[in-house]
Amino acid sequence: MISYKKISLRIRIFLSMLLLVLLASILILVVTIYQYDEQTKEYNIERFHRKESIVKQVIELELKNKTKLPVNKDNLEKIFKTRIHEISSINLLNISFYDIKGNLLISSIESVIEETSESLSSDLLRELRHNSNHKIVKYTEEDEIGYQSSFSYLKSPSQKIIGILELQFTQNNSKIKKELQEFIYRLSLVYVIMFLLAIIFAYFLSSYITSSIKAISNKIKKTRLMAINEKIILNKASSEINILIEAYNDMIDELEASAVKLAKTEREQAWGEMAKQVTHEIKNPLTPMRLSVQSFERNFNFSDVNAKNKLKEFSQSLIQQIDVMSSIASAFADFAKMPKQKKERIEIISVIKSALNIFAESHIKFVPSVKEIYLNIDKTQLIRIITNLIKNAIQATRKRENALIEIGVLSEDSHIKITVSDNGKGISDKVKDFIFEPKFTTKSSGMGLGLAMIKNIIETYGGSISFVSDEKVGSVFTVILPKK
Repeated sequence: MISYKKISLRIRIFLSMLLLVLLASILILVVTIYQYDEQTKEYNIERFHRKESIVKQVIELELKNKTKLPVNKDNLEKIFKTRIHEISSINLLNISFYDIKGNLLISSIESVIEETSESLSSDLLRELRHNSNHKIVKYTEEDEIGYQSSFSYLKSPSQKIIGILELQFTQNNSKIKKELQEFIYRLSLVYVIMFLLAIIFAYFLSSYITSSIKAISNKIKKTRLMAINEKIILNKASSEINILIEAYNDMIDELEASAVKLAKTEREQAWGEMAKQVTHEIKNPLTPMRLSVQSFERNFNFSDVNAKNKLKEFSQSLIQQIDVMSSIASAFADFAKMPKQKKERIEIISVIKSALNIFAESHIKFVPSVKEIYLNIDKTQLIRIITNLIKNAIQATRKRENALIEIGVLSEDSHIKITVSDNGKGISDKVKDFIFEPKFTTKSSGMGLGLAMIKNIIETYGGSISFVSDEKVGSVFTVILPKK
């Protein structure tokens, strides 16, 4: 399950806004239903109280002015025998009269009298007797029919208790519940529409909020130490984002300054190291040259019969040392000079064959996978690559019996792969990381510029060079060059 913290900021804002809208909608719906129910109950109670007040006034008026019978508990049934139904139907209330002991005397509900001689419970009579207002209101519901009943003492005009009056208001709640369901249905439709609008609004708002951050993130991903980094310019961004942009732009300025200093330092260090290496390599032939000159000066005898031959040997020795110095200077010049990207369409199988012709070793085998492969590259540079790799392979297999060097060429979808493998002494793990460094060499002579130079050439053409090697087993160098 994906952690919430790992979700992108835009999605988190989007989900948070939807959750907020959903919770608010549910809360409003619950409060609305509760309020609707409470208002309905309050309305029914107030309505019942109004009807109760009117009925009591009518009953008091009946007892006081309209009846000719003595107003007492014994005549109560006779007084209201005909009037009870009229009063009940006019006020839409059920009316029942009980004696002081709670026995039913007369009721507007005929079924009550016909079916049972219902009497009030002793608990209700006790509660009514001890209530300060001598009035009890009860609410019951059965089969979606609500009953509000009030029980109070009935008094004569002389304020003597002559019985108990029950007024019952019947309310059919099915209609109210149906209205409530319809109301909830309409309200739910409104909330669904609001939620869909909220989804759209939350999507665009979250995208708008995070667009600035995304722009900054994209710029940061593209930031490189030795590259030209663009500053961020956002015209309509919040103050918090502007602070972040300013910090990024200041970082870019500092990064550029650091890159310039680093590049300068690296150049100075590289040329310093190269100068030391060149100086060391030049001093090597100078020492024997100095010794040869000093020895020639002390021992040369012009009258000697072999003076001419000795002079010739001395000259040849100096020329040989001068050639070594010249080759050192040429190698340094070749490495320091970046090869130009001269491209020409050449057939590389024939070029590699011609490059191998200068080597007399019989253990060099050329095994291309195809007869012809065309590539856009400088012919001279390709020959330098092949020649250098073959020379290194010959050096590695010099003391190996049954030595074998194989050159392979393979054409793949978008590039050409050239491999040079040998079964020589291999490369130790200690020096593998330094093979392509300019001043590194494992040979007893030379400046160690060969592999660094061809790596420079290969990368200039958008290619790469790599190797695998095991000590005392051999090495395989792989050159990959793009076809275009």
